[in-house]
Amino acid sequence: MNYRLVLHVLGLILRVEAVLMIPAAVIGVALGEAGSAMLLSGGITLAVGQALVMLPVKNNKMQARDGFAAVALCWIVLSMCGALPYVFSGVLPNYADAFFETVSGFTTTGATVFTFIEGQPDAILFWRAQTQWMGGMGVLVLALALVPKLGEGSVYLMRAESPGPIKSKLTPRVGDTAKILYSIYIGLTVAEALCLRLAGMPWFDSVIHAFTTISTGGFSVKNASIAAYGSIVIEWIIIIFMFLSGINFALLFYALRRDYQAVFQSEELRSYTLMTAAASGLIAMNLIVHAGQAATFQTVTDSVFQVVTLMTTTGYMTKDYVLWPTFSQVVLILVMFAGGCAGSTAGGIKQIRLVLLCKNLHREVQRILHPRVVKTLDSDGDRVEEATLSGISLFFFAYILLLLLGTLVVAWDDVGFTAAFTGALTCISNVGPAFDALGPTSNFFDLGNVSKVVLSFEMLLGRLEIMPLLLLLFPGLWSKR
Repeated sequence: MNYRLVLHVLGLILRVEAVLMIPAAVIGVALGEAGSAMLLSGGITLAVGQALVMLPVKNNKMQARDGFAAVALCWIVLSMCGALPYVFSGVLPNYADAFFETVSGFTTTGATVFTFIEGQPDAILFWRAQTQWMGGMGVLVLALALVPKLGEGSVYLMRAESPGPIKSKLTPRVGDTAKILYSIYIGLTVAEALCLRLAGMPWFDSVIHAFTTISTGGFSVKNASIAAYGSIVIEWIIIIFMFLSGINFALLFYALRRDYQAVFQSEELRSYTLMTAAASGLIAMNLIVHAGQAATFQTVTDSVFQVVTLMTTTGYMTKDYVLWPTFSQVVLILVMFAGGCAGSTAGGIKQIRLVLLCKNLHREVQRILHPRVVKTLDSDGDRVEEATLSGISLFFFAYILLLLLGTLVVAWDDVGFTAAFTGALTCISNVGPAFDALGPTSNFFDLGNVSKVVLSFEMLLGRLEIMPLLLLLFPGLWSKR
């Protein structure tokens, strides 16, 4: 591994993080709360980043494993430095809590250890939301958009951080692709903030919720989340922007270019849309028939909101779905598994993987029936390589294995099987709220430090789609050859 180049990239990313702490620091200084904590955190982060950047780099050539190592280490160190404002401000003096909250932010999970949110300093709430916005599109993608050139191997950084089994560039240059993605990202954020303000939400709240909706993170400034506003207009604005954020941003780019054929032929988009509609309809019917709710527009809105917020792994709340019938809860757990589209800010297994797994299953059945027939798989008209299909199967196996291991660790805290299982699921899928003791009206504060650290790494594993972080455990990665 090219250690000096990896450390150089790490230093560049830490400098970007330090600069992005400035808005929260300004808010803190202006309001006289947590400003010094933000300034101190930014200063330490900048100093460490500058020291790493100043290390001489003899070889600027980045290999694939260098990119994977850089991405994994960057996310860990960014979270370690990003936790400093919580500790220095005294809001979360326990570093395990601060690290959990920061990882939850950067990975856009939205699980929280805060027992009371509305009394926290605005600077901390802004930084908390900003970590989600930074992590939504990808911290290194942000750096690629801001820094002119990180080297010819920067494509490996983008591939290691971007979600989904099939990678594509919108332009020949990685930096230009990153700028296009962030232009769309910023445009959606600004549009939602304006819509929420017009719907009656205060400016500060509008910006915070725009940050955490487009990133599909779900951090709110209210204890009751979106339910606190009691506005069906606000709920539908958020539904629309959550749904858009769960779509592959490449498809949004094609839509802006009026290349509608590329959009409509996307099998993943069709799967995502159909699953959203089917799950919403099933829950609405279940609430009407078994929960005795009236067949009103509000019932439909509640169903659609909770499906979209959990399927896109945003994690907002308008209703305590733990009180819903068992059938509705199972449907919600299934959409938490599925997640949004690859190339979006959503987590989960991703729709494209589910589509290709189903296609592969169908092909295997056909092979049994017709042994001499050779059939390849395609996605949107392009052939899918066997190596990609193998990678999807391995990802699914690793995902389930890590989910079960996380469940085992959380179960040690004796929170009950449902809470332990869905707590691990919500972290590795980057969703946020779980069920029962870790449900939408509760939090993760009462878990032990070991569980919080393990779940923090589950969140990182889910956001980086397992392999970059898993590779750190293999001695071969650290070899200089």
